[in-house]
Amino acid sequence: MFGAALPVALAYADLLVGPGVERGLIGPAETERIWPRHLLNCAVVAELVPQSCRLADLGSGAGLPGLVLAMMRPQAQVILVEPMARRTSFLLECVSSLGLGNVEVRRGRAEEYAGQIEADIVTARAVAELRRLAVLAAGLARPGGVVLAMKGQSAEQELIGARPVLDRLGATEAKVVEVGGEAVGLEGGAATVVRFRVGTSRAARRRHGGSSLNK
Repeated sequence: MFGAALPVALAYADLLVGPGVERGLIGPAETERIWPRHLLNCAVVAELVPQSCRLADLGSGAGLPGLVLAMMRPQAQVILVEPMARRTSFLLECVSSLGLGNVEVRRGRAEEYAGQIEADIVTARAVAELRRLAVLAAGLARPGGVVLAMKGQSAEQELIGARPVLDRLGATEAKVVEVGGEAVGLEGGAATVVRFRVGTSRAARRRHGGSSLNK
């Protein structure tokens, strides 16, 4: 699945189960399933990401899915947005160690960068409920950009609950997408993603951009 990016993925896995666990970014219990539940689960989302684009990963944490997508899409410009210092320090170390020249790390909350990043694709994993996440992600996207929110079994229910917010934002094409069919046999390998296209009205996004992300 990783193809030419496999050596980088292997090195990243070592960082996650080593310094990532030591610093509390990854739970010790996750080390045994770092590949199916985390790396493969993020890698399959590359199916929805163009080869060349500007991508913002919201609340990047330990770099999932942002760093994985950066290695899968080396022609993409990837911006990791993360408010916590210890996490941004880890991300910067990963970017340097893995030689990912297409990645930029920005420390701060999503609303601080609203209207500045203008990404073609905005990704998020385990950040917030969709009705709250939609507002934050829309602020990082360009008009007409696409948001990919990685969700689990709650995806359909969250999408239903977020419909009023998506409507106010002028979002379109909102639906639940299953990716990674080839990884279905692996625990957590496949991914469930809520995908929607951001509206073209910046004013609407600003009006509904008062939510905060404290992660």
